[in-house]
Amino acid sequence: MNNSNRQSIAEIVEKSLAKRKAKEKRFRFAGMLAVITALIMLAVLLLSIVVTGLPAFTQTAIKLDFHFEESLLPADTELTDEVIASMDFHSLVKKTLREKFPMVKKRGDKKALYKMISNGAPYQLRDMLIEDHSLLGKTVPVWVLADDEVDSIFKGSKTIADSRLTETQYGWVRQLVAEDRVVTRFNWTFFQNGDSREPEQSGIRGAIMGSLLVIIVTLGLSFPMGVAAAVYLEEYAKPSRLNDLIEININNLAAVPSIVFGLLGLAVYINFMGMPRSAPLVAGLVLTLMTLPTIIIASRAALKSVPPSIREAALGMGASKMQMIFHHVLPLAMPGMLTGSIIGMAQALGETAPLLMIGMIAFIVDIPQGFMDPATVLPVQIYLWADVPEAAFRERTAAAIMVLLAFLVTMNLLAVWLRKKFEKRW
Repeated sequence: MNNSNRQSIAEIVEKSLAKRKAKEKRFRFAGMLAVITALIMLAVLLLSIVVTGLPAFTQTAIKLDFHFEESLLPADTELTDEVIASMDFHSLVKKTLREKFPMVKKRGDKKALYKMISNGAPYQLRDMLIEDHSLLGKTVPVWVLADDEVDSIFKGSKTIADSRLTETQYGWVRQLVAEDRVVTRFNWTFFQNGDSREPEQSGIRGAIMGSLLVIIVTLGLSFPMGVAAAVYLEEYAKPSRLNDLIEININNLAAVPSIVFGLLGLAVYINFMGMPRSAPLVAGLVLTLMTLPTIIIASRAALKSVPPSIREAALGMGASKMQMIFHHVLPLAMPGMLTGSIIGMAQALGETAPLLMIGMIAFIVDIPQGFMDPATVLPVQIYLWADVPEAAFRERTAAAIMVLLAFLVTMNLLAVWLRKKFEKRW
């Protein structure tokens, strides 16, 4: 009887173990399936961005022979930069195109011919003559940007059926190709120009400069304040209801939606203090408020990781509390603080909502030169381009996303490298 009972108990245990192992296998499979699904979705997202954005890094150019006629210079005037800026280079572009295609006689065909190249060509010629006055009276071959419709055909972004070019325009394009006057090259304009209404002239230099200025302000304000607050709360503050309330509010602020900080910046910095809209200084102040909780929490965690024996040894050797903090604790906690700060800066770099509230959604053409100049940032530039229906702007939207992701990945890799290189295990 005892043997039969033992046998039945053993069978029950084996069945229970089999069920537990089966459940564990199913749970493991579900976890692996979730990870694989997430990786596939991430790969599809990144692949779609790369496929859409890669054409934006190339640009089609057309070579035309421009004759800088002396008749462009007004009578009885000296050739100066101011006079050159007032010259009619639009007429020079149109005349060059008519001379290149003398068979074009009708007014409608002439308009179609002029649309073959970018309307930024006159400004390119103006800048060339300003840089070199000796070009006046000479004929110079110049590579000018093609219109975005022509550009999209050569890059394969559009088919002939999807394009708005007419058969006549295709004939002109084929003639230029036959004469080896068309080339597709790396799009330096994308990194050298600011925003533009014309896709082929638009670039992200203004947005990159704006992001750089904003990050400088944010880092310069948030890092010292965050570290100082962490040092006070961790090393000096005594347990009290007030300090408990401060800690709770810091943790709560880390979870507040970013647009709330934008509303705060709009109310305080712009409406109350009268600071200019769309300025990197205002944006940096707003993002400082947003990143401070992250930096404070990371800095406090870094300070807690320093063993108490370091503090006790420093105090035992006669160091004051301030000397103990600045000479021993902070140097050991600094790698963790820098890591948290870099992650906070990466978060600030990718923010859009708070900056929209302070006016950084404005169309900014000029490259910002200072902290008070009107500017935009990369995420806002992406937002603006994504709202434009033209296919060429969709390419530039994806390309700008690729640049932003590259910055974010670089900053996160830097944080990982700092943690691996300087972090000490106790």
